[in-house]
Amino acid sequence: MQSSNPVLTRYEKTDKSGFAYDEGVSAYTQAATGGASGADVNAAFQQVTAAGGARLTINDVVVKAGLIFAVCVIFAVAGYQIVESAPWVMWAAMLAGLVLGFVNAAKKVPSPPLIILYAAIQGLFVGGISNWYNAYASSNQYYGIVLQAVIATMTTFGVMLALYLTGVVKVTKRFQSIMIVALVSYLVLGVASLIAALFGVGGGWGFYGVTGIGLAICVIGVLLAAFFLLMDFEAIAQGIRRGAPERESWRMAFGLLVTLIWLYLEFLRLLAIFTRN
Repeated sequence: MQSSNPVLTRYEKTDKSGFAYDEGVSAYTQAATGGASGADVNAAFQQVTAAGGARLTINDVVVKAGLIFAVCVIFAVAGYQIVESAPWVMWAAMLAGLVLGFVNAAKKVPSPPLIILYAAIQGLFVGGISNWYNAYASSNQYYGIVLQAVIATMTTFGVMLALYLTGVVKVTKRFQSIMIVALVSYLVLGVASLIAALFGVGGGWGFYGVTGIGLAICVIGVLLAAFFLLMDFEAIAQGIRRGAPERESWRMAFGLLVTLIWLYLEFLRLLAIFTRN
């Protein structure tokens, strides 16, 4: 099952992503389909990962994810503090983060320095916009919006991971197709909302500022981001099963960071709408 997260799709395509050379792929296929012995399977995996070094493990993903999340949080704290005196930092970080995001997603071989740089820059943006949402909520006599968004994001991550590990939710081809259609529709709606906001719709919030409609859109955004975590988990599991090289743990951690930042921002906006109401 392919992930619809563009960051994580590369390592699912073993024959195109540089995970193995042709001989390794052939050996793996024979071992997986032809009644090969355990020794043959092990030999096949060794060939598959010969070009990429050690095989990927879940520990590799956890360590890399922990590292870039820590970097993101540290810079988010810094961004939260400096945005009031230098608001341009938030917007510059947003643009730089978009560029680095596309660069990292497009690279055939993940670059740890670029991924760490992405985490740092996105941290500045997340911290800055968190400060903005906090000020907005405080003006409506609503406090603690940032902490609530963080808790909601972490809780959602834990719930979705539990649903995936227990098999309550299956990531099937049909599930993937529905998610792709939903994501494209949501992006189109987001662009339309941005254009509408430029014309003053919803008090400058676009469709998100329209009573009822804005709340429904935000709920949809939260659900989409949450379900995309399932796609990421499945993609990571497939990468491990297929014997991806250890370096791909950076790409997997990067993909998780992208989805979690998206989920956090959706929660911030949802809570902001509640404060307005």
